[in-house]
Amino acid sequence: MEQSEVVLRAIGILTQSAEWIRTANRDAGRDMDGDIGREGGAVGGERGSGEGQIGSLLAEVFPSFTVSPESTPLEAAHAVTAAALPPMMQLIGAFTYVFTQLAEVHDSGRTDITSEDLLRELALRMSRPNDAV
Repeated sequence: MEQSEVVLRAIGILTQSAEWIRTANRDAGRDMDGDIGREGGAVGGERGSGEGQIGSLLAEVFPSFTVSPESTPLEAAHAVTAAALPPMMQLIGAFTYVFTQLAEVHDSGRTDITSEDLLRELALRMSRPNDAV
């Protein structure tokens, strides 16, 4: 998966999480019994939920690999590290990039753009091949 695709997925997860927080905050006033998210709101593992989106991203980014049963524990650890480190760095890089972009706008004191607008702008930029990370 290309880095720009991973960044787009990270933006999608962050955008959706903002909506879950708004929904939870809105529902908190109506639901004083602590049942927020029970019916498809902020909590759950259904498709489109945080767990579903994150799990899907991890499944696409992390490669499938096998470790020989004859491997020593050290060899097995090296095999897992060799397979997992590049996609882990790709994910960390994507979320770090988006966080940095949000932080720069916040720290500059700009009030003309919301986080959602910036995420949308970043997504559009990542969708154009010449502007990708």
